[in-house]
Amino acid sequence: MHYQRSSTLFKEAKQFIPGGVNSPVRAFQSVGGTPIFVEKASGAYLYDVDGNILIDYIASWGPMILGHAYPPVIEAIKRRAEKGTSFGMPTELETTIASLALQMIPNMDKIRFVNSGTEACMSAVRLARGATKREKIIKFKGCYHGHSDAFLIQAGSGAVTFGSPSSPGVTQGTAKDTLLAGYNNLEEVTSLFEEYPDEIAAIIVEPVAGNMGCVLPKNGFLEGLRSLCDRYGSLLIFDEVMTGFRLAKGGAQELLNIRADIATYGKVIGGGLPVGAFAAKEEIMKHLAPEGPVYQAGTLSGNPLAMAAGLAMLQALNEDAALYSRLDQKTQRLEEGFHSVLKSLDLPYQINRMGSMISLHFTEKEVVDFETSALGNNNRFNSYFHGMLKEGIYLPPSAFESYFLNDALSFSDIDKTIEAFAEVVKKL
Repeated sequence: MHYQRSSTLFKEAKQFIPGGVNSPVRAFQSVGGTPIFVEKASGAYLYDVDGNILIDYIASWGPMILGHAYPPVIEAIKRRAEKGTSFGMPTELETTIASLALQMIPNMDKIRFVNSGTEACMSAVRLARGATKREKIIKFKGCYHGHSDAFLIQAGSGAVTFGSPSSPGVTQGTAKDTLLAGYNNLEEVTSLFEEYPDEIAAIIVEPVAGNMGCVLPKNGFLEGLRSLCDRYGSLLIFDEVMTGFRLAKGGAQELLNIRADIATYGKVIGGGLPVGAFAAKEEIMKHLAPEGPVYQAGTLSGNPLAMAAGLAMLQALNEDAALYSRLDQKTQRLEEGFHSVLKSLDLPYQINRMGSMISLHFTEKEVVDFETSALGNNNRFNSYFHGMLKEGIYLPPSAFESYFLNDALSFSDIDKTIEAFAEVVKKL
């Protein structure tokens, strides 16, 4: 495969766009080399500007759960676009998709649509603070909730301490209200509540983490967070931007049978268009403007194109009773194929999977949090990534990202991937 056109386009892009990309992971800095510029996509395949065809395992970082250019979604966008693309006024479509989404997800009474997962998580935290009249939140090292200031916080000098800004432009004042704990470490969370029993508005957590690879919650971890929130009068926010409508119709809440107070959504709910949402019970949502004092607004919120795409996507998911079973079977096939290859080689590895999210870590230690994820051999991963790319397989260009499978992938595609994997990893 050659990437001459992609290389030329990347050089041109860097003249006008910081780093040549509009989201950092696309720049391939983690793995090296030149990012791939896409011409089009269909089903399970990406078609780049150099004429290469790639089997896709990121699905636009999750939303293309049914495959690229899914016909009902494309047709819904076309029909809606002919009537206008934005009004800044209510449409019936917003109510229709809100009603369907609330039928699919458990425990929630009302939902508000926004424009991105970042905006959804930012708004959820503001709502939690307004509803509890408290200021501090707990987040977990390695969990990503978008680039809002409150989330760009790294661990301080101790395991249980105030955070500090991890990006210039984030103030110390913002950082002091964000407390850090280790994912899957209930003891650290308990210590934070004991230290600040009346100050913590909410815990925000990815119920299944996707930004340190796919990392699963240990038995009792999410249940423990629920119990602590109940005991101390705090709210539990599930960031389901990745897991919502992907792991099950009702997302991680349904699959893991854990009740969140507020849940955030994105990715799948927009059918590939920019959209996010947050949902909660009536007693929490009543604090949100215009009914309550917690302000949140957006000219493009409930944009008719995004609502049309999202409605077509949710209708397809809701009507296909076998979808999640198929996705699980396909991802299991990939996992078993990787295991069968790797167990015959002298390579340390861990594979984490839940549903159609999966990741491979080149490390001996079980990956349960950010620290254990960071133990992976990045040089080996980078060679693996580029080896698979040469074989026509597009994986996340970072060792710290989950793969997302889509239903358009055939078992033949997966078997081809396993065959390519066998050739690549034996050279590592």
